[in-house]
Amino acid sequence: MLKKINTKTIKLLKFYKLINYNLIYNNKVINRYKNKNYEISSDKAKKLEKLKNNISEIKNCELKKNASQMVFSDGNPKANIMLIGEGPGANEDKEGIPFVGRAGILLDKMLASINLDRKKVYISNVVNYRPPENRRPTDEEIKRYLPFITQHIAIISPKILVLMGSTAMNALVENEEVISKVRGKWIEKQFGNCKTSVIVTFHPAFLMRQPAQKKMAWVDLKMIRDKKAKLKI
Repeated sequence: MLKKINTKTIKLLKFYKLINYNLIYNNKVINRYKNKNYEISSDKAKKLEKLKNNISEIKNCELKKNASQMVFSDGNPKANIMLIGEGPGANEDKEGIPFVGRAGILLDKMLASINLDRKKVYISNVVNYRPPENRRPTDEEIKRYLPFITQHIAIISPKILVLMGSTAMNALVENEEVISKVRGKWIEKQFGNCKTSVIVTFHPAFLMRQPAQKKMAWVDLKMIRDKKAKLKI
């Protein structure tokens, strides 16, 4: 029993070391895969381009008016794992890529802890333009962008969908519970023709404010790792 506890403790300590190392000292914006060309079907490429154009044509949107540019996605559109956050922040608005600031650094470390990286996942947000002062998107704004993110999920058609934070959870699983009661559970959900296994976990930005919750995030990550193995992803 003692050996089993020690093994678990060692693994948890390794995870903490991995996700905490140099995090609070490095504020440099990460240069992501701007010029990566993943070979996807022409049909998927056309659907993604059409979706992006449809989002860019939104009218009378305060988010769009106040943002520098659209933040559409990052990662591999062929991936079987899709991650969805809340919305772009200042760094994302500048770079046009999701999760490039400190939260992005932590996200990368979390992915690395279960042998994943941005070449093996696909990332987007509930809303595609930065809310002013990094505020939470309003219910009206979420409702306006919801058809786009659900269509985005259907196009990518992931086998595993990871919702990071309460905004993504409330929008896509329509659950008004607090995230601490929903996270760490698998939910079977369908978006268009895409049937996928959904799991809710904490947003990296929240984990930076509440580091005590990282132990629960590690539980979620291990569930994703085990599901990935089960689905042979």
